[in-house]
Amino acid sequence: MSAPDVALDPNKSASPMASAARRYTLTVLLVIYTLNFLDRQIINILAEPIKQELGLADWQMGAMTGLAFAAIYTFLGIPMARFSDRWNRVWIVSAALATWSAFTVLCGLAQNFTQMLLARFGVGVGEAGCTPPAQSLITEITPKTERARALAFYSLGVPIGSLLGMVIGGVVADHWGWRTAFFIVGLPGILLALLTVLTVKDPRGKAMVAAAQAASPRQTFKEVLGVLGRKKSFWYLGSGAGLISLVGYAHQSFYGSFFLRNHKAEITELATGMGFSGPIGLIGLSLGLILGVSGALGTVLGGRLGDHFAAKGQGEAGYMTAPAIATILAMPILAFVFLTPTAVAALALLAVPTVLKGLWYGPVYASVQGLVADRSRATATAMLLLLINLIGLGTGPLIAGILSDLYALALGPAEGLRWAMVTICLFGVAAGGLFWLGRRHLVAETVS
Repeated sequence: MSAPDVALDPNKSASPMASAARRYTLTVLLVIYTLNFLDRQIINILAEPIKQELGLADWQMGAMTGLAFAAIYTFLGIPMARFSDRWNRVWIVSAALATWSAFTVLCGLAQNFTQMLLARFGVGVGEAGCTPPAQSLITEITPKTERARALAFYSLGVPIGSLLGMVIGGVVADHWGWRTAFFIVGLPGILLALLTVLTVKDPRGKAMVAAAQAASPRQTFKEVLGVLGRKKSFWYLGSGAGLISLVGYAHQSFYGSFFLRNHKAEITELATGMGFSGPIGLIGLSLGLILGVSGALGTVLGGRLGDHFAAKGQGEAGYMTAPAIATILAMPILAFVFLTPTAVAALALLAVPTVLKGLWYGPVYASVQGLVADRSRATATAMLLLLINLIGLGTGPLIAGILSDLYALALGPAEGLRWAMVTICLFGVAAGGLFWLGRRHLVAETVS
């Protein structure tokens, strides 16, 4: 049974039927984005057993978890966004979901570094078609006064997917091995792709597209680039989002390795006492719950605070007030997590900066959606993702891996990784400063 038709004008009062359709569409897109991050992030908790079986160095793990995925994901996002500004967004998202899910399964079959690298390229190919059309669709069906909250709701896929990736990856790896974990998380996406095509509708029908083209022809890619290139707020927010993503991706790629290298005896003892088959299951469950729950809380809070400050006299600048302050406050706390002497205390403390550095998702995406005309939003999202993934996903894990290998020459692998994780926090301080600079230009540069 198809979801009810969605209201075409998001600024008009929605009927109960339209509200139901909007909630259904948002929920399905959230589940898809959750699988997006589950399939993307599960490799992080599996890093140590993969490293040991395939005989890899930390820089290779960083390249495999970040650079290989980001290189293809980032640049394919632009043509996918151009298609999304013109064609059926539900079909695009569904095809993308089926593609990355199939390549996730292939990760479990990899026998060496090259095969795993190619499989990760494939995951990136699929996931490039998810967020630009999804965010364009969400913005179109959501009233402007609820835009940050709606995009924050979609962004819950990041912490929820990370939670499930850590938990499922850790538990399955302990019982059946890391290869099985890839099979278990990849296969459901193929079924969800079919369900999405059958039950979710893109409100942009052929008649609506024709009318929009007659009233306002779609901007060329060069024209959209020109619009964004002239807006200082885009570059401040995009660079800030890239740097805070660098911190997140770098740390998530090595959280499991950090705790297993620096606190393995403590974690193994706790795991044995709690009935786990090994330490990976316990650390996966612990990290999953902390990063997932705290990240979700920060994401929801960021969306609500963004809409609140924007409506209370600050205008569009209000979107970035809380993320700028919270990001800077989070970094010294996060650095101290890696210097805390016990695993239990470090894990407990990790919840605080995870909440604070999760506030940016909804406000940044909502701000960028407002910088361009409505039929250029998917392209604007793709350009934002290009910055986020080139800076964050592409370089974060790789920088952390290189720093870990360099520090390890003098300090050993455990302390080398510890100080690499601490060093990475410096990028987050710069991100908070860029968010604050960007807020000053948002009121003048917002157009839709």
